[in-house]
Amino acid sequence: MIEAREFVEAARARGFDWYAGVPCSFLTPFINYVLNDPTLHYVSMANEGDAVALIAGIALGGDGRGRCRRGITMMQNSGLGNAVSPLTSLTWTFRLPQLLIVTWRGQPGIADEPQHALMGPITPKLLETMQIPWELFPVDAAGIAPALERATAHMDATGRPYALLMQKGSVAPQALGPARVPAARAPGSTATAAVAGTGVSLPSRQEALRTVLEHTGPEAGAVLASTGFCGRELYALADRPSHLYMVGSMGCVVPLALGVALARPDLRVLALDGDGAALMRMGAFATAGAYAPPNLHHLLLDNGCHDSTGGQATVSPQVSFAGIARACGYAEALETSDLRELAAWLQDAPLAGPRFARLHIRAGTPSDLPRPSVTPEEVRGRFMRHFAATRAA
Repeated sequence: MIEAREFVEAARARGFDWYAGVPCSFLTPFINYVLNDPTLHYVSMANEGDAVALIAGIALGGDGRGRCRRGITMMQNSGLGNAVSPLTSLTWTFRLPQLLIVTWRGQPGIADEPQHALMGPITPKLLETMQIPWELFPVDAAGIAPALERATAHMDATGRPYALLMQKGSVAPQALGPARVPAARAPGSTATAAVAGTGVSLPSRQEALRTVLEHTGPEAGAVLASTGFCGRELYALADRPSHLYMVGSMGCVVPLALGVALARPDLRVLALDGDGAALMRMGAFATAGAYAPPNLHHLLLDNGCHDSTGGQATVSPQVSFAGIARACGYAEALETSDLRELAAWLQDAPLAGPRFARLHIRAGTPSDLPRPSVTPEEVRGRFMRHFAATRAA
């Protein structure tokens, strides 16, 4: 058994100062130690996939020298299912490394609750299937440095995650001091415009993205586009090093952008979301509103359907996304179908927290829409180089 301090300080010495996750009783000493230290950062996430995406955003923010910043995602193994999508189509695809600490509930030979009976035996195989190398979490102080060296060597060489599988009783108890939690925030203001049904009077996605491009030049900040037609249309209109076209990991653009915004408070970060993606991971609204980076803009382009995957309807017409953002603590929440209002929203001065806007658009996309010719890894590399230069300037 080790002390939380022994591992966390050894990790800090190797550049790990950001943590995100969903609690497990095995992880309590770690989480408490990090929360007790104001020079470390712990972000409490709504689910494990969001935690992976947020630490991917921290990595994407860079370490100031053009390299990925190091972060740790913590979860119970029962939450690995929630994390499969970003682990296989975000961190793997873009080569965004992170250290995973996964608790081994239901480990064979150890009595545990019935819900862990299947996940316990298959956890190692699940990590291996996702091509995530793993080893047991160190249980003595002498094993900490070698384990971290193996993890960082893999991360630096491949740009991909490495996992430590934590058994019960690996870490001694750690008391929690006065809780450091985000302060409750007053609801943001909501401006609502009349929305003219679903006909051709609504703007298209391309018209919306042109408005975005007019107010987000290459030096104005980062633009992260959700998977599918959103990223492809943005690429077709203007391919810039400040753009990141997310692939797969549907619903993860907001926690990814939140990670970048927290890691790089000097940048304005715009997340381009879709209604289907937003519905998939609505917990991200609560996290963004709670941690409240003032440099985060969240724009939801809502056409009421899964346009990229066949046009099937979503339930978004029944949802007040601006009301949700407002209730979650966003500093501002706008709902409109007017591109002029969107342009004004994009130009507004920073507030005390994140901004949200829902723009109603019509469905449909050009038939000749190209796919990006740059690979996700190339997109990540130039994005990081671009904003490393911005930081240096």
